[in-house]
Amino acid sequence: MGGELCGRMGIGLWSRLARSWRKMEMGLNDAVSKSMVGKYFKLEARKSCFTKELRAGTATFLTMAYIITVNATIIADSGGTCSVADCSAPVNQTASPDCMFKPNAGYENCLSKTKSDLVVATVLSAMIGSFAMGILANLPLGLAPGMGPNAYLAYNLVGFHGSGFLSYQTALAVVLVEGCAFLAISALGLRAKLARLIPQPVRLACAAGIGLFIAFVGLQIHQGLGLVGPDPSTLVTVTACASTDPVTGTCLGGKMRSPTFWLGMVGFLITCYALMKEIKGSMIYGILFVTLISWIRGTAVTYFPDTSLGDTKYNYFKKVVDFHKIQSTAGAINFSNFNRSEVWVALATLLYVDMLATTGTLYTMAEIGGFLDDKGSFEGEYLAYIVDASSTVMASALGVSPVATYVESSAGIKEGGRTGLTAVIIAIYFFLSLFFTPLLTSVPPWAIGPSLVMVGVMMMKVVKDINWGNMKEAAPAFVTMLLMPLTYSIANGIIGGIGLHIALSLYDLVVELIKLLNKMRKMVVREQNQVSAATTTAVESTVEIV
Repeated sequence: MGGELCGRMGIGLWSRLARSWRKMEMGLNDAVSKSMVGKYFKLEARKSCFTKELRAGTATFLTMAYIITVNATIIADSGGTCSVADCSAPVNQTASPDCMFKPNAGYENCLSKTKSDLVVATVLSAMIGSFAMGILANLPLGLAPGMGPNAYLAYNLVGFHGSGFLSYQTALAVVLVEGCAFLAISALGLRAKLARLIPQPVRLACAAGIGLFIAFVGLQIHQGLGLVGPDPSTLVTVTACASTDPVTGTCLGGKMRSPTFWLGMVGFLITCYALMKEIKGSMIYGILFVTLISWIRGTAVTYFPDTSLGDTKYNYFKKVVDFHKIQSTAGAINFSNFNRSEVWVALATLLYVDMLATTGTLYTMAEIGGFLDDKGSFEGEYLAYIVDASSTVMASALGVSPVATYVESSAGIKEGGRTGLTAVIIAIYFFLSLFFTPLLTSVPPWAIGPSLVMVGVMMMKVVKDINWGNMKEAAPAFVTMLLMPLTYSIANGIIGGIGLHIALSLYDLVVELIKLLNKMRKMVVREQNQVSAATTTAVESTVEIV
């Protein structure tokens, strides 16, 4: 009897609290909707309210927050502004160029500072881009440095620890010029038209190819799980070794016995299960689990080994809250060696990838949110393009890759986000993360790798839209996807796909040209016959008159 009474009292208390909360929520929503903020964002016109927008902003931020550490880790692999001059060397000796590829305390310390710079630069570019999208375009979309362009910049242009054909500073100049060109194209309204010039199978295959490329990066030892490594006979092989060569990554013994690999696999499974259950922030949970375990010192998977570098990282990590000022990446743009042919190929590739990815994402998000009208356009479309392109210009000045509208914005739209207030809330969350740089820079590669593989999984879904029964479409699409990871170049994949599509189209072009020439010949013959007939008639008429 007493238990039932207590149960009823508990239920009654819960019901009163729920009613009180709903009443308070309605009052808050009503007040915000009628305020200047509500009128500016058109909350009532779009049938939304403040708490819906708050939930939407929270959901979007949770699903895209992984980019803070992932983007910084990827671009830091390029070495940033670090060089041979930052390497430690014995007394009265100079460091050799290969010090950047061997364990070196000085160079690794520079990389650590660069990664902190890139974390702040990533957060700032995401914060400013999202805020501008909300204020100017009034759309519930989150912006941040895009996956794909960041890998292209780090591994194709600059190369691992500066081993590519461009310096980090010149690569940023390429991003700046690309952003300015993108801004001009957007301002002139040519963005969607230029995107449609690329053959559709190649456009679709690009997303899948970039996904394979990113997943391949996430499987390697320096950037991710360490499952894939070099092999002198087969180029690549399964590694995940207990010990590896720190320079080449070659397995020295104990294949599939790497503790960090198996920890990363647990994180990958957590992410997969969360995505299967459609849990918000699924990518974060896998990263968070692996990272928390890796923060424990004295274990086989620790990110803070008992070395001088490990001690330095751990001392910075213990600060927890710290505002890091960008020291090296901001304003690092340099136009030296800009007249090389490789620079223009890189510029065209970045512009193409950026145009396809962001234009497609914007339209997809607008369709999901129900913003499209009968003509296929949506309110705030022009300003959304301008904000998107301007954010890339700003990102290059901070030292990161082009900014894009994130498909994770769909999580917020599904939560009820309909206005730019969602984007402003996303920007506020990014602002708060600025003060936790010590934590964000201490995420290990084996926590990032699983998320890169999962990004690849999600980008592969576009292959279902390729007509595999038509070889004219299937072959270029397959070549595009194949070349990107196997040649370690997004540009090679695009060039190969377009080149093959043009080659396969030559037959149709020649046939059409022959038909056209034949048609023109017939028209000329017909006109000549008509002229001859008219001349004959005129002569006969003259004879009759005479």
